[in-house]
Amino acid sequence: MKPIHYKIFLSCIALVLSGIVQAQKDTTGKGGIDIISSFKPVLRNTAKINFNASPPPADTSKPRLNYDIPNQNLVFGYQPGSLKPLAMNIDSVGKFNNSSYVKAGFGSLRTPFVQLGVSLGDGHSAGLNIYAKHVASEGNRDYQDFSATNIKLAGYFKSGNNLEWNASLGMKQDKTYKYGYLPTTLNFPTDSIRQNFQTISGRLGFHNIDPTEFGLIYAPDLKIDVFSDNLKNSESNTVLNLPLQKKLGSDLLINLGLTFDLSRVSPKDKSAVNNTMYFISPSVSYKNPKFNLLAGIRPSWDNGSFKMFPNVLADINTPDQRFVFQLGWTGYVRKSSYLYLASQNPWLRIPRDFKNTWIEERFAGFKGSVGDHFTYSAKVAYNKLNNQPLFVNDTTTADAGKSFSVLYEPKMNVVNFGGQVGFTKGEKFSLITGIDFNQYTGLTQNAEAWGLIPLELKAALRVQIIRDLFLKTDLFAWSGSYYRRKDGAPIKLSGASDLNAGLEFKITKSLNLWAQFNNIFNKEYQRWNQYPVYGFNFVGGIVFSFDQKNQ
Repeated sequence: MKPIHYKIFLSCIALVLSGIVQAQKDTTGKGGIDIISSFKPVLRNTAKINFNASPPPADTSKPRLNYDIPNQNLVFGYQPGSLKPLAMNIDSVGKFNNSSYVKAGFGSLRTPFVQLGVSLGDGHSAGLNIYAKHVASEGNRDYQDFSATNIKLAGYFKSGNNLEWNASLGMKQDKTYKYGYLPTTLNFPTDSIRQNFQTISGRLGFHNIDPTEFGLIYAPDLKIDVFSDNLKNSESNTVLNLPLQKKLGSDLLINLGLTFDLSRVSPKDKSAVNNTMYFISPSVSYKNPKFNLLAGIRPSWDNGSFKMFPNVLADINTPDQRFVFQLGWTGYVRKSSYLYLASQNPWLRIPRDFKNTWIEERFAGFKGSVGDHFTYSAKVAYNKLNNQPLFVNDTTTADAGKSFSVLYEPKMNVVNFGGQVGFTKGEKFSLITGIDFNQYTGLTQNAEAWGLIPLELKAALRVQIIRDLFLKTDLFAWSGSYYRRKDGAPIKLSGASDLNAGLEFKITKSLNLWAQFNNIFNKEYQRWNQYPVYGFNFVGGIVFSFDQKNQ
């Protein structure tokens, strides 16, 4: 019997025996619900201009009319851009109100394109989304071919004990060739220039829907990636994240996070290599209408080496919330896994060793809006990087520059400036422009930051011409990165610009036509040295929507 019940029982017996009736005062606490609002004033990444095909939202709930409002958050530019080396960027513009669809088409470079999105479940207590995509192209140059296949299942389930479970399972396969050899008259066996990657990913997590009786919020998450290539090199990546939060009063929030990141690389005919890091993220958050602060530290262990990083972020708001001034001093370890490096440059050779990058950022910026349609943001940052991966061509006679070796720069400083301006008017018009400038200094072992882009410019326009006709254009440009010549001299690639445009219009309630035109300037530029992209190309087809939800 619980102590409080035991005391009440004795009191009742005493009252009966004495014959005295005594009124008792209610000492129980009044009922209520504490609503916890988690605040983390992190400068999140600016929404990148998406040049890939955007699937309709897979959702079984009632369709929502979502405005395409530009993300006003700031972005850090210390890492290599993820621009795809082949200009096979297919996209469409139309707005979908269907929960499931099939998109299919064919293009000028013998390009099949198939995309599928299916949503199942009630949209409240359980759901399953199925997504699949396949695209391939054949260039005019020998072996300038690629294909990409992606399949993913993601679901959620709400149990009766205040928990929501989330899980996903996916497979991704990318196939290409190392066609960037010079001179182009050289001949290589097909097996020696094939570059295929396969990733199998799984994720499982859960979180409490409402805070516990002690005001705790938890969301453990486990993610596993198995990555391999066609040369029998493989890697497993396991990340376990254990965040925990507790609210103190109405303005304070205690954060405690523990993260384990474990990788094991198994090169062909070599001993396996472990790459292990873990860190703790204790912090205190304070929030009110005019000022938000997160103050903490991030003790980190990288393969046995200890590093204490700061973690201080602040937002200063105007009373109407239309202008926010932001400051920060934070740091963390970025894992340089084989999977990450291949996502930056698909023509690399597996590194001999793996060194994780230590990143420390100091920044200041602001963001805001004018009226109901105009938004802006800007930031300036000074970043320190240790063990930044760089990419250089292997210029030996046997390789002829078709493969990239990974070099690690022990120390590097990056001065970064980023800005974005946007104008949006409902769903009929949207224009977003952005700039990202990086100056790399303080290198100790490399003459230049091989493969890192100094300047990027982007612009995206969305226009609803008439009720069922949409136009989209994307313009991006950048200054060329440095590459290392055979004699070791640094040479800078020429800058590049690319314009894409797409159209989509409705034929029937469930059928749309779409067309995408890529690299309209027909410039065979190079993102990576010796690897020219495709020239002008186009793709077109239909979109069939089914299981349509009514408004």
